[in-house]
Amino acid sequence: MRLLKLPGGRPPALPDPPPPLPTLADAAAEDAALADALPHLEESSAHPSPRSLFGEILDWMLAPLLLLWPMSIAVTYLVAKSIANGPFDRALEASAIVLSQQVREVNGRVTLQLPLSAREILRADETDNIYYQVVGKRGEYVAGDHDLPLPSEDDQGHAGLVSLRDDRVAGNDVRVAYTYVDLKSAGSQPVLVQVAETLDKRARLANEIIKGVILPQFVILPLAVVLVWFGLTRGLAPLTAIQQRIRARNPGDTSPIDETAAPQEITPLVASFNDLLARLDLSVQTQKRFIADAAHQMKTPLAGLRMQAELAQREQSPEELRRSLAQIAGSSERTAHLVTQLLSLARMENLAGAGGMAPLDLTALAREVVKDWLPQAWARRIDLGLEADDHPVTITGNRLMLTEMLNNLLDNAIRYTPSGGHATVRVAADPFEPFAYLDVEDTGPGIAPAERERVMERFYRVLGTNTEGSGLGLAIVREIVQQHGGEVAIDDHVYQTSPRLAGTRLRVTLRRAGAGAGEAA
Repeated sequence: MRLLKLPGGRPPALPDPPPPLPTLADAAAEDAALADALPHLEESSAHPSPRSLFGEILDWMLAPLLLLWPMSIAVTYLVAKSIANGPFDRALEASAIVLSQQVREVNGRVTLQLPLSAREILRADETDNIYYQVVGKRGEYVAGDHDLPLPSEDDQGHAGLVSLRDDRVAGNDVRVAYTYVDLKSAGSQPVLVQVAETLDKRARLANEIIKGVILPQFVILPLAVVLVWFGLTRGLAPLTAIQQRIRARNPGDTSPIDETAAPQEITPLVASFNDLLARLDLSVQTQKRFIADAAHQMKTPLAGLRMQAELAQREQSPEELRRSLAQIAGSSERTAHLVTQLLSLARMENLAGAGGMAPLDLTALAREVVKDWLPQAWARRIDLGLEADDHPVTITGNRLMLTEMLNNLLDNAIRYTPSGGHATVRVAADPFEPFAYLDVEDTGPGIAPAERERVMERFYRVLGTNTEGSGLGLAIVREIVQQHGGEVAIDDHVYQTSPRLAGTRLRVTLRRAGAGAGEAA
């Protein structure tokens, strides 16, 4: 249905006047507020300096190394003690066995038949104290040292087997080897034979082993740190080389970095940086092209304004002066329109990739824009209307950019439609399709099929229209539609069958919100 229809003899209600422009005092107040806020912004934006990758890797390599070093010393000490105990335990077991072989039973009495010289040999140790003891069948003392403690009741061994335990004698730690001798007496307990020695030789041997293992580590550890440092320096050398090449570059050099010269681990980073350089180069080229186009297009109108002003200064009659001033006013209006279009194009290019996409109702947006253009249409006696369904058509887009696109479409339609013509904005969407369609139709002279692709290029205008324009309107439309992933097409608009008169229909196709790639296919 047609919602906004301009009646033939009555102008529509004008939109509300724009808000007043800010004064110099308001601008000064805003500048002062901004100056007060800058220190706080700088403080809030301060971040700690990033950590060095070299230092990070070095920490993660040296920290475990320094943590494992004392653990290695502890394990080495335990292993050294175990190694030192082995030979001395075997010697102690041999002494206990030899001593047990000298135990005899004479007339029902247990005796140790050990010569005095053998006892002196048994105790002949320059480092440790040797103790021995023989306990009879009834627990009575037979021979040896009285102070040697007995094994616990739960630690009763078997006859002929030698057992080992740690104990204390006279406040000293000792290692004890003990065994039982069965004298085959009826109803009697086995005879206990014990041999003990202090731990000085064992401790000395363990210390020698530890010194032989630990002391080289005091040389190996600093050497390992130096080797780790050297290895990291060599490993990060490609990063340093890439950093130096980037710093030595000319600021205008946006050529890609050679990915083959980078290590495999940072190839994705280099590829991302090259992609950034490519986008930066595209942005720089776009700005250069815009500046060149703007400079080229501004030369002619500015030269015309200057010439018309010089002619106005030479006019004598008031009528000729008024005619010259009217020409200057017209040229100024066309120049202002060109500047507006150039700024709009620059703004749309800068908004590319800046985000700001959000769901919006295309019907409501079209209604607002058409309402703003009603006064211009009425001034040119053009019937401007909107045809759309009552239900919203939701798309994902940037409201500012889409408003600019529709403004340019309506500006073209009203500019090229003769007085008394028609211009219609139509919003349509099929519920079974993932697309929304925005059509702008007019009853102007139309665009020849051969010209339809070129009219979307910058500063290209169809000859013979006798209508002032900048040649940027459709270029802006195509830029915005492409940034929204849509398409724009130009067709004939046949609004009468007899006589057959053709205008122009520009159709913008946009994806509806929530439409996936599968639906589009």
